[in-house]
Amino acid sequence: MKISALINPSLLATEARTNVLRQSWDKLSPLPGGKLLFSWLVGQAAPYTGSIRISVEDLRDGYSRLTMADRPQLRNHLQSVHAIALANLVEVTGNLAVAYSQPDDARFIVAGMSIDYLKKARGTVTGECHCPPIHSSDRREYQVPVVLTDAQGEVLVKATLRTLIGPKTR
Repeated sequence: MKISALINPSLLATEARTNVLRQSWDKLSPLPGGKLLFSWLVGQAAPYTGSIRISVEDLRDGYSRLTMADRPQLRNHLQSVHAIALANLVEVTGNLAVAYSQPDDARFIVAGMSIDYLKKARGTVTGECHCPPIHSSDRREYQVPVVLTDAQGEVLVKATLRTLIGPKTR
């Protein structure tokens, strides 16, 4: 498997015969600097997502945990992390859990998102997702819950991605 496969989103979504994202994480994460490299590659594959500079901390079947550092570029006029940066973190947190967990012959797309902002976000924000099991590439909608917390563990955001899973087209 070539690293370039991870950078090309079309390979991730439709052309690869295996789950390239899972293979990449499994190979890179145990290496020194591997999680950092993987996080950077995710940002290269999805440049808008890359703008929030996530760090993938843990990724396994049905689970993801990411962090996003508070930076001036992500702040709003209230000097808290902007709602759209938080929504971006919600989406990438859920998407990585789904992408890692889906079968080799599946692909997905987010069809909707509900999000509740519960508290102003300041400091490092952690996104966590426990996604439902995905056993096949049969066309189906999944509710993917994501929670964002601050460094003290207080819940900032509760969200649900409405994600469609289906077979890759050949």
